[in-house]
Amino acid sequence: MGLRLQSVAFDCADAAGLARFWSEALGWRITYEEDGEVVLQPPEGSPEDGVAPDLLFLPVPEGKVVKNRVHLDLRPADQAREVARLEALGAQRADVGQDDSVTWVVMADPEGNEFCVLRALTPGES
Repeated sequence: MGLRLQSVAFDCADAAGLARFWSEALGWRITYEEDGEVVLQPPEGSPEDGVAPDLLFLPVPEGKVVKNRVHLDLRPADQAREVARLEALGAQRADVGQDDSVTWVVMADPEGNEFCVLRALTPGES
């Protein structure tokens, strides 16, 4: 197949600010910033470098109105610790209709884009 997933794009009001949030959240580096457009990539030399798609932040004039149709799922080593860290960076818990039985935590970044913090993997899971 001749296709490669290059980027996951975020429309946002403040591309630089939202990119800084996600850079801190993921430990990724800003590799491009011009005319309001910002690109994040995994740390250079990491196993994800050149494999994981970039995150692309693009300024748009309109605000977010409804639940995201696409979102990121993050797999932490320690769910509670990561949720607390993300909250300290400016994320908030979000209610998108999930009930108390789910094993993930739905959160929203500083511009309201939902993402999930999954439970930690146990040994032997992938």
